[in-house]
Amino acid sequence: MANRRLLMAVLLQSLFGCQAAPRFSNGFLYHDIFNNNGNGEISFSGVQLHVESEQTSVFTSRGANATLPCHYWYQPALSAPRRTRVKWSWQPAGGGHEMDVLVAIGNRQRTFGGFRERVHLRQMSAGDVSLVILGLHLNDTGRFRCEVIDGLEDERVTIDLGLRGVVFPYQPHHGRYQLSFSKAQEACEEQGAVLATFDQLYTAWEEGLDWCNAGWLADGTVQYPITLPRVPCGGLGLAPGVRSYGARHRHLHRYDVFCFSSSLKGEVYYLPHPHRLNFTEAIHACQDDGAHIAKVGQLYAAWKFTGMDRCDSGWLADGSVRYPITYPRLNCGPLVPGVRSFGFPAPRHKHGVYCYRAEQASTCL
Repeated sequence: MANRRLLMAVLLQSLFGCQAAPRFSNGFLYHDIFNNNGNGEISFSGVQLHVESEQTSVFTSRGANATLPCHYWYQPALSAPRRTRVKWSWQPAGGGHEMDVLVAIGNRQRTFGGFRERVHLRQMSAGDVSLVILGLHLNDTGRFRCEVIDGLEDERVTIDLGLRGVVFPYQPHHGRYQLSFSKAQEACEEQGAVLATFDQLYTAWEEGLDWCNAGWLADGTVQYPITLPRVPCGGLGLAPGVRSYGARHRHLHRYDVFCFSSSLKGEVYYLPHPHRLNFTEAIHACQDDGAHIAKVGQLYAAWKFTGMDRCDSGWLADGSVRYPITYPRLNCGPLVPGVRSFGFPAPRHKHGVYCYRAEQASTCL
C-alpha cells in the first residue's frame, strides 16, 4: 500500500508539479487541487461530497431580501475542515448566458455584475453556503446554481428565484403593434416593470388574464392569453390557453408587450383636487404634493397587492388615463376586477391623477 501511494504521488507530481497554478476568470488562484482528507493523507476516493438545498424555488417580492438555501457536507464526516471553493451563478428568467454572482474560498468572497455588493454567503453553520440577496430587483429572477468544488469533486444544486407580481399588457400611445423587442423592453422599464416571462404570463392566464393582442415576452417569443375563445382571437374552435406566434425577428417585427411588475416600496394614491387637471397640471400637482405621477406598473401593483379600488379616472406618467377596480360595480366598467383604461386622451383633456410617493427610509436619532 505504501509503495502504491508513493507511485501515485510521483505520477501526480509529473502531471501537475511543473504547471503553473490554474487561474480562474473570477480572479481567484486555486492552488490546492488535491485536499487533505483530515488525517494527513491524500485521497481521491472514500470521501463523498454532498450538496443540497431544502427548497427548489423561492418566491418573494421586489425590494425584499431573499435567502437561497445551499448546504454541503462529507460522508463519512471529516475530522478537520477541507479547503473548498463555492461558486454561485445565475441564468436570467428570460434566458441567456449563465453569469457569475459570487465566488468564495474560505472567508474570501467576490461578487460580480449587477449583484455586486448586494450578495453574500450566510455561513450560519458549518457547510452553510446559502446565498443572501439584498434589495431584490425586478430582473433578479431566474435560476441560481450553487456549486461546491473540492479538488476533483464538484457537486451542485439549482434554486429558482421568482417574484410575486402582476402581468399587464401594454401598448404605447401611438397605437397597436408598434414595438420591436428592444422598444418593448424600454416600454416596460419606463412603466416600472420588466418584460414578462412565459411562466409569469401562464400564471396570469390561470388567474384569468384574457387579452387578444399579441405581445413580446422576455425570451423573444410573441404570445397572448385567452380564457374566453372568440372569433377574432384564434376562433371558437381553439381551447382556452396561451396562444403563441413563436420566436419573432427582434428588430423587424412589431407587437405589443406583456410587462411584469412586483410589489412597491411606496404608496400609489388618487390625489383629491378641487378641479380636473390636464396632463401638465397633473404632473405638477403630484410634485406639489411631494410625490411623482404614478407609472402604469405602479398602478397595477397597487391594484394587485394593496387592493386599490377607485372609480375615478386619473392621469398616469405615460399620458394614459386609467383607474383600478377591485370590487366591480355598476358605472365602473365591466363586472370583473381589473385596471380600466381610457387610452391616451389629448393632453388638454381634464381628469384626476394618480400619484406615487416612495417609502421614506427611517432614520435613527
